[in-house]
Amino acid sequence: MINSPVEEMLQSLIFFEKSPNTPIYIQIAQQMINAIQRGYLPEGAALPGTRKFGELFSINRNTAVAVYEELASQGWVDIVANKGTFVLKPERKTAALRGVSQGLEHLTAYPLTAGFPFQSSFNLASTDESSTCTYVINDGQADLRLHPTHSFSRWYSASMKRSRLVSKWNQPQEQSYAVFSKELRNYLNATRGFHIQPNNIVSTRSTEMSLYIVSQLLIEKDAVVLVGDLSSYKSNMIFQQAGANIIPIPVDAQGIDVDFIEKNFTKNRIRCVYVCAHRQYPTTVSLSAERRLKLLQLAKAYGFAIIEDDFDYDFQFDGSAMLPMASSDGEGVVIYLGRLGQSFFPSFQIGFVVAPENIIKEAKNYLQLLDRQGDLIQKQMLQELISEGEIHRLIKKNITVYKQRRDCLCAALDMHFKEVATWQVPVGGLAVWLQFSPTISLIKLAEKAKEKDLFLPKTILYQNREVCAIRLGFGHLNEDEIEAVITILKESYREVSS
Repeated sequence: MINSPVEEMLQSLIFFEKSPNTPIYIQIAQQMINAIQRGYLPEGAALPGTRKFGELFSINRNTAVAVYEELASQGWVDIVANKGTFVLKPERKTAALRGVSQGLEHLTAYPLTAGFPFQSSFNLASTDESSTCTYVINDGQADLRLHPTHSFSRWYSASMKRSRLVSKWNQPQEQSYAVFSKELRNYLNATRGFHIQPNNIVSTRSTEMSLYIVSQLLIEKDAVVLVGDLSSYKSNMIFQQAGANIIPIPVDAQGIDVDFIEKNFTKNRIRCVYVCAHRQYPTTVSLSAERRLKLLQLAKAYGFAIIEDDFDYDFQFDGSAMLPMASSDGEGVVIYLGRLGQSFFPSFQIGFVVAPENIIKEAKNYLQLLDRQGDLIQKQMLQELISEGEIHRLIKKNITVYKQRRDCLCAALDMHFKEVATWQVPVGGLAVWLQFSPTISLIKLAEKAKEKDLFLPKTILYQNREVCAIRLGFGHLNEDEIEAVITILKESYREVSS
């Protein structure tokens, strides 16, 4: 039996393979759309029936039905009952604009610049740098290779199939996330010593979004915000964009100098103080218990807020993590920022804010503007991972790996940098504060390292008259990579210092 011209054309155009990433019916549908767009399958052409189509390509008839339904849903074919399936050309929905006076007939590319003035933001200028180097150092990020990909695929799929999920889409966010908020409340009360209720929490996409919302609530133009003299550039960018007057205060081995605040500022002059709950960014020093207590007392007496950023709570290697100041705040002066799921891919992580109820209520109003619906599937999955204890098990498993990497890094530093640099073995966190003495040019060090296939972004280099240090993140490197990185770093150091 001779195949029709359409069948022969299809057989010559369509190729597919079994793939875990793209279903066969999608592969075939995409190639048929391409053929229609190129005119190989003209409008009105009759396609073979699903049984015949399946025989042509040795696929199940249900797969053939799925191909036609996919094409029909996108408007490329018309399925007519008892007659067949026919090729369509989707109508052009937007009429072409005609305007000879504007020169549109000569338009061949989209404009590079706007035809109207606007205010660009220096504060939000990107600090991202690209590199093709094999090895890259960051400021202390987790290793995404430790993410349990197959397990999460299963959990995510199960969450999508929950019968009640669809009914939540049209509900307000607070109602949709009611159960998740309770599970998150229970988890934080158990791990951080809180005594909070669901109305003391709001979850966001990230800690950066959390801080942005909080800054909108607290900061007016020229409001004084105190930060460590070496601090997180991301948080500073957010504060500056909100109009804050950022004033740096000294940081020593005990954390930020709280006595400096008492000596140099008066009541009602400070709007807020930004501190890191466990390890000051970037130096990794912890705020002592004595200073924590005094800062709480000073916040009450002077009338300022404390923004407590607990960005790396999950990574505690030795001993128990110190409870956050917010857990002993009886005056409502602390706003606590945290993360959940730092051992997961970024798309599975969330940020959250813990604060008095009136602050959370106002934060939710801002969140309605930025992210009204949120990610219901993500929350459903995290809720179940919390209740089943899976998050706790995964954190404990990864902590063992990161502790081994920390020990490997410190051993390599001891071998190669003992005479020219100092550092503390971190009890937690995924970065080491590496201080060079005598000082060298860190920019030149980065240039030499890049020549040897190691990239040091400028955001981890800290150099002024008093400081010559690198915030050396190790969490994303395995032990072999750590050895290679430190070897390259030492070779580069020798060339710069010679």
